[in-house]
Amino acid sequence: MHAGRIGPNAITRVAEVLRLRRGEADTAALFGRAGLLPYLKQPPESMVDEAEVTRLHQVLRERLGTAGAREVAREAGMRTADYLLAYRIPWPVQSVLKRLPAPLSARALLSTIRGHAWTFAGSGRFVAQGGHPVVLSIAGNPMCRGASLEQPGCAFYAATFERLFSALVHPAARVVETGCEACGDASCRFEVRWD
Repeated sequence: MHAGRIGPNAITRVAEVLRLRRGEADTAALFGRAGLLPYLKQPPESMVDEAEVTRLHQVLRERLGTAGAREVAREAGMRTADYLLAYRIPWPVQSVLKRLPAPLSARALLSTIRGHAWTFAGSGRFVAQGGHPVVLSIAGNPMCRGASLEQPGCAFYAATFERLFSALVHPAARVVETGCEACGDASCRFEVRWD
């Protein structure tokens, strides 16, 4: 029912970051190039077609370069996690997760992430493996679909996961993208570690 659709944060948070970093005119030009200009006047409030997210990230890489697109995507990912912490993960749940030992907290958080993967992976296939490191992967990732990159290009996801794990599991949690479909790997793979 939800395949091929992604939550609106993948667009609205990018717009916020672009407005702050590049101003209204550049933001409008980038969104116009992606065919998403109406979203600047009326931000989406429900799931969006993953093709729109794919186009937006393609345009960011084309116009801002790989490094510039990565910076925007990373900040948008952090803002997405902040939104989830503020509005989607109930405070009592957050309080419990923060008090549990990190391995138990990670297991509980992974269960929640798995249950909501349809909101961020679109038609991609999300897999999560507990342990240390925690390994998260998305095969058929819409954010880097059609891209050919020399370095992993999924900073949006990496930043979102990192902010969630550092807020709820362990303050030293860090996420590294160790594989990316845009680099020729079978899936986009993220490792979460804390010491």
